Amino acid sequence: MSFTVYLSGEIHTDWREEIERGAAAAGLDITFTSAVTDHDASDAAGDHLGPACEGFWRDHKSSKINAIRTKTLIEMSDLVVVRFGDKYKQWNAAFDAGYCAALGKPYVTLHSEEIVHPLKEVDAAAMGWCTSTDQVVEILKYVTQ
Repeated sequence: MSFTVYLSGEIHTDWREEIERGAAAAGLDITFTSAVTDHDASDAAGDHLGPACEGFWRDHKSSKINAIRTKTLIEMSDLVVVRFGDKYKQWNAAFDAGYCAALGKPYVTLHSEEIVHPLKEVDAAAMGWCTSTDQVVEILKYVTQ
């Protein structure tokens, strides 16, 4: 079965590549999509729309441009993996999880046990909670074969 998986969240580690390698090694027919993971490029997505006099307005313009990609790819996906890292608070990932919940789009979370409590509502709506990319790949194997 062909499947499209959107990979949301933390951009400071290679978790996306680990999942993609695991899926490829298992021979899974999966197309992976994601937000722009180049932090500087993402922050500058709206800069071409004119100068912003304050940081809020620069972020506001760029977030709207980024949302075109994010919303479209989440809506087109069969499953979303939402990764929360330990170092930074990924508010965008929490937003993506909420968007999935509102759409009825299945998602699984990927994060350490140390942040279970602050993510309790996000995890409650998820179809699964993973602590490793290997667990994500096992879910992908199961749901696509």
